[in-house]
Amino acid sequence: MKLLAFETATEACSVAVWIDGDVRERFEVAPRRHAELALPWAQQLLAEAGVAKAQLDAIAVGRGPGAFTGVRLAIAIAQGIALALDRPVVSISTLAALAAGARSDATRILAAIDARMGEVYSGAFERRGDDLAAVSKETVSVPGAVELPDGAGDWHGVGTGFAAVGAALQAGLGARLASVDATALPHAADVARLAAVAFARGEALPPERIEPAYLRDNVALTLAEQQALRDSR
Repeated sequence: MKLLAFETATEACSVAVWIDGDVRERFEVAPRRHAELALPWAQQLLAEAGVAKAQLDAIAVGRGPGAFTGVRLAIAIAQGIALALDRPVVSISTLAALAAGARSDATRILAAIDARMGEVYSGAFERRGDDLAAVSKETVSVPGAVELPDGAGDWHGVGTGFAAVGAALQAGLGARLASVDATALPHAADVARLAAVAFARGEALPPERIEPAYLRDNVALTLAEQQALRDSR
């Protein structure tokens, strides 16, 4: 199976090619350069792997949540390529991709991305072999509203949401977290790995049916809302 994957929902831009289990990736923290880098990287990776676009079985994409512009870009690129090639798209949660990159011994993972405006995107996952299972609803909320599912076992935190708002998420969950990597960012390589499993389960969709996961309806707060948020802290 051959997949081309894109992940641009955060300040990191990454593209990956999955060729029968072998993964090649380009990754760079490059705010505002995603549109410039994504397609050239895809072309380079395919050329290095000796794979023509027509040989791809599907396109994989990180659907968000994350920055609105980045999420829209990845979806648009994936849909455009898939439509041109008449291939399906496998849509993967950006939070799941972030969780998939957690340390190898972590089986229960809370992924969190800084959503700005005093909030975080978050989702809890359990690692099951090569796949991840969501064990909570993905949400956008203030750090204090994030809850871990009940049950025994250590949780491992990953993502910039743990550094947001004065590291409030990490402080609030305290002893329930065995480790925290607040610098972790999602990778297209992990989107590709999860997509390969999802593709095998028959979860690929026609490109026109792929939708972004924004979670938040409002892109920005008014000045009054920003002041009210500051006063509430």
